[in-house]
This record gives sequence, C-alpha cells and structure tokens, in this order.
Amino acid sequence: MLRTAGKELALAPLQDWGEETEDGAVYSVSLRRQRSQRLSPREGPRDSQAPSANADTFLHYRTSKVRVLRAAHLERLVRELVSVDREQDPGFVPAFLATHQAFVPTARVLGLLLPPPPPPLPPWVEIKKTEVQDLSFNKNLRAVVSVLGSWLQDHPQDFWDPPAHSDLDIVRTFLGWAAPLGAEALEAEKLLRDFLEEAEQEQEEEEQPQALAGPPGTARTPSPDSPESYLEGEEGLVQEGPELLDFSVDEVAEQLTLIDVELFSRVRPCECLGSVWSQRDRPGAAGIAPTVRATVTQFNMVTGCVLGSVLGAPGLAAPQRAQRLEKWIRIAQHCRELRNFSSLRAILSALQSNPIYRLKSSWGAVSRELLSTFRKLSQIFSDENNHLSSREILSQEEATEGPQEEDTPPGSLPSKLPSGPVPYLGTFLTDLVMLDTALPDMLEGNLINFEKRRKEWEILARIQQLQKRCRSYCLSPCPPILAALRAQRQLSEEQSYRVSRVIEPPAASCPSSPRVRRRISLTKRLSAKLSRERGSSPGGSPGDPSSPTSRLCFSSSMSPGSPPSSPRMRDPPPGSPPASPGPQSPSSKLPVALTLSCPRIPLVGQQGSEARVIRVSIDNDHGNLYRSILLTSQDKTPSVVQRALQKHNVAQSWAHNYQLFQVLPGDRELLIPDNANVFYAMSPAAPGDFMLRQKEQARHTTSVPPT
Repeated sequence: MLRTAGKELALAPLQDWGEETEDGAVYSVSLRRQRSQRLSPREGPRDSQAPSANADTFLHYRTSKVRVLRAAHLERLVRELVSVDREQDPGFVPAFLATHQAFVPTARVLGLLLPPPPPPLPPWVEIKKTEVQDLSFNKNLRAVVSVLGSWLQDHPQDFWDPPAHSDLDIVRTFLGWAAPLGAEALEAEKLLRDFLEEAEQEQEEEEQPQALAGPPGTARTPSPDSPESYLEGEEGLVQEGPELLDFSVDEVAEQLTLIDVELFSRVRPCECLGSVWSQRDRPGAAGIAPTVRATVTQFNMVTGCVLGSVLGAPGLAAPQRAQRLEKWIRIAQHCRELRNFSSLRAILSALQSNPIYRLKSSWGAVSRELLSTFRKLSQIFSDENNHLSSREILSQEEATEGPQEEDTPPGSLPSKLPSGPVPYLGTFLTDLVMLDTALPDMLEGNLINFEKRRKEWEILARIQQLQKRCRSYCLSPCPPILAALRAQRQLSEEQSYRVSRVIEPPAASCPSSPRVRRRISLTKRLSAKLSRERGSSPGGSPGDPSSPTSRLCFSSSMSPGSPPSSPRMRDPPPGSPPASPGPQSPSSKLPVALTLSCPRIPLVGQQGSEARVIRVSIDNDHGNLYRSILLTSQDKTPSVVQRALQKHNVAQSWAHNYQLFQVLPGDRELLIPDNANVFYAMSPAAPGDFMLRQKEQARHTTSVPPT
C-alpha cells in the first residue's frame, strides 16, 4: 500500500508487469493502482462527509494484479467465457463474440460451451419446475446463460442458418432446461420467430416480381415501400419522369443519407473483419459479406450517378456542364452538413475522377466560391495524411451528443441535435484488412492470437456504436427521387473516359481543372509509415509520379491491378494559378470502385527493420487471387512461401514444391532464388506483386534482371 503526505502524486493507473503462462494460455499481467481511502494519522478514521482541513492527510492506494488473456487454445478460450473475471477483463466476452467467426464457427463454440442436460428424473418423483431449475442452476450454469444472453442480443445473425436454424435450436433446447423462465429463453424464442418471419418475407419478395411482371417488353414497376426497391432495377432502363438533378439539393442529399443509414444500420460488423472481407473474390464466395457488399453497391451507384449526370449529355455547353458540377458540389456540402460521410466520399470520388477533372472548360466555368468549397471537402479524405482529417472529424462528430431513442418521449417532436454520423465504411475496412495482414492468427505453440482479436474488436465496437447513433435520423423516403436514382444512366469506366474525350479532346492541357496530386501506392505508403516509425528512410520516393500504383479496392467486383487511382485535391498556395494535372493517357480509366488507404500499424516484433506489404498469388486455375502479407528485411524465400501458402489455405508442407516470382511490367517475371532475402532480391521499382508457381511449371520460366 502506497502513502503520500501533503498532496497526491501522479501515478499511472495501470502499469505493465509482464506475462504469465498457465495451462496452455498466455496472460499479460499489469498492476492497477486504486485509491482506497483518505485517513489522518492523528485523528484516525472519521466521517467521510466531514471536510478535512488537516494538511497531513494521507492517501492510501491499493495495488492489485490484473491478468488479461493474450493467447490460448480454443478450448481454453471457450472456458474463459465462463470463468473470466469481468471486472478485471471486461472486454474478453464481447471481443470473443464479435470476432470468433474469424477462427471458429458458431456450432463449434456451442459444442464446447454448453454442458450436457441433466439426467431425467424418475417418473415417481414429483418436483416443481422452478425447483428443478434451482437444483441445476449452479454458478457455472448461470455464467453460460449470461454469455448466451449477450450473444443473442448483440450478434443474433450468428444463429441465422435457414431453414432449420440448427444452432439456434441447440441454444433453445439448452435454455429450455437451464433457464426456462429467464429473459434469455424468451429472447431465443423471439429470435426464432423473427427469423421465420424474415424468411417468409424474402419468399414473398421473390414471388412478387413474377406477380407484378407485365407483358413482354414492359418495365416492371417497383414497390414504393422501401428505398432499396428503387435501386434494384434492370440495366439499360429508359428514364421516365424528372431527372435526379431536377430535384433540390436538400432533397437529393437527404434521400442519399436515408439509403446510407438503412444500409449501414444493417451491416454485420463481423463481415468487416479482414479475414472475412479479404475472401470476397475467391471462387464460390459470392455470398460472403452481403451487408458490406450492399454498401459497396450503393457507393458505386452514387458515383455512377454523378458520372452519368455530368458526362451523359455530350452536347452540353461548358457553362451548362459547370452548373451540374456546381449542383453536385452543393449536394456534397449538404451531405457533410447531414454528417453523411459515405455519400460525401462517393460524390467527391466521382468529381475527382479522370473523366471529370480533365474537363478544363467546365471547371473553368465553376464559381470560385464552390471551387473553394470543393477543395475544402476534398481535404477531408486526403491521402497525404492517411485520411487523418476524416478520422479526426468523425471522432469529433461522435463526441457530439445526438438524440437518443430512449430520451425521446413518445409523440414528441424530433430533437434539433445532429443525428448520425454515417461513416465512410472504407476507413474501417482498411484498418481491419491491415490488422489481419500485419498480425498473425496463430502464435508459437499453436495458440490463437487473441490480442489480435481484441484490436479488431475495438474497431468493430466503434462500428456498432455508430450504428446505434444512426437510429436517431428522422428521414422519410421520397419515391420520385429514389426512382430517379434508380433510373439514372450509369456509364462504365471505358464509356466515361471515351465520352470525356469526345466532350474535350485530350490535345490541350487542363489549366482550369482543380489542383490535384496523384495517389501514392498503398505499398509505398505503408512502407514509408513503418520506416518512419523506426527512424529509417523508406525505399523509393513516395511522391514520384512514375511509382506503380497498388490499390486495395473496396469494390467486390474489382480485381487487383484494376484501373489507376483517381487524383485527390489539395489547396494551391494563395494567389497561385491552378496547376495542370498534365495530359491524360488514353489508357487511363475511371476508378468507380471505392479505394482504401492504409492505417498506421506498428510492426510487431521487428525493431529497426524495414518492411512493406506485398501481394502473392498462386498460379492455378482459380484466377489472379492475391493475398497480402507483411515482408520485412529479415524474411527469406522459404518463410515468405510458407506464409503465402498459409494465407491461401494451402498445406505448408508443400512449400518446397513452389518457387517465388515477382511480377514485372511488360509480362515479365523475376525469379527469387530459394534462399534469398526477398526484401533485397526483389525489384524496388516494380509493384509488390508476386506469384507462387510449382517447380514443375516453373522450369520454362527464366529469371530476368530488374530494370
């Protein structure tokens, strides 16, 4: 116990102590100091409510040991759900429930968690139901029921498995004898009813298009009941009625926010995990992360609406096209006022894309005031600081107290306090993908790295908190605007650039376009950040415009190496004329898909070493499927091959059968020797894309020197 006289000392409330290993588990140990009481050595204990004027008052601190589980076998992790001290480690249970699907299915957890039912009572024994409950309801059983209650309430979709919902049926059976009268059993029954009603509703929606289908050649009329019905139309639909930009700025921004709120509220946080989202392009993985894919589709739809409305009429004069640009800038500004960062980012991405930003005559006719607004909005998602501005603004918006559902009396007017915010989901997806890349799933001794899951849960918990805040929006659907969104002409990447070249041929430069700066590749940006943390200079020049572009695409339909990234805006020096972005290459394409930036992630276990993220694919029949791994200056070829095979779910015992090649520009490859240091053997001027090829297939491949 620590005592100080006269004044309080600034003591750290929690101090790292070390690690402890116990029964196949690793704990991190900290010492926590808590002030326990205030005493005077002369007067002894006295009334806590009486004021003390004695200068010799002593402060007493109690030091306690806090253990937090860092890694363990699966069985030990499940046991910890029941035995963990929630006062010492309050984050273990929510972190496990939020991230367990990354390393174990729900059915397996239930099999380890739920105890067997008690033996049946003899028929001649008569005992009340409540007494049976009391006899079997011991401390361990209460802990299991408590975990199930949190699980059912916070992650109900974990039990969605139509048509039988077998996992939920197992839980209902257990609660039926363990806590038949408890709130957990009632929650399980309610969840089953909700699942059955949802299945019936989906079946009715599938049958509805056939019932509403008219004669051949006629368009199907969607139901005006939900916003999504206006976004699921057939391609090539001929627009009838008013165009999207015929409506007011406020109306369009509010409807975009309404849709974004609906979709973001339905996002399952576990689908955002890097190990889940990175599997979206695998063969047969079309059903992975459907709620996240829906937000991607909406984002790309908004981007397509901007492109279609600005470029869809090639015969417009520059002042008329400038009016459309100005209106989209105003819509983006109102999205910012509504705290809708998702549609804000989508609109800015389209306006900053190659086919639009190169239109010098149109940008030259935009008012200076709106150009200034556009630049300020673009700085929110600047790539130069890893979207630091957007992260800080989002944190500030979260700190602003908005209306809470439980605080609003029934029938009262909605609060004037701000709602939301609706975040740009790509920021969270980037952080989770990079966490999955930088931190291993398993540690020495085949222990599950639960410290990684805690870091993931910190991000998922923030998503859940934002989802609760989004419930405070009070917006109503406007069917005509939603219909105009659905009917807006969509242009492909090649079509957009082709139309842009028709509007303004590429012969002249673009002095009137907003000042831009090319993106830095994801690989180089992460390498630079890791190098700066170690006081070393990153390899290559991040600002070199000839640097290869390696993008992490948000779009589920885009593959690695898709079109080059769009430029991003920054303010020019005061009084200087806007700079030219330079002539555009005919091969430049529009990045309709959402692009993600890399977060700042410390390199674990590597001091004073350089590192970069590389992408490795396997030469097989499954297509160009890349997996990202962290490459350090200490990694030799065998370890890189083994980690790449692990990422691709291929047996690592076959590592000696593979050779590693770096993919070079011009359809060339660089063979990395079997015992080489990959970090120094690779070509630094080429993208960090590699391929594994079986040695039998690689016999005809020759090594080429890097250029």
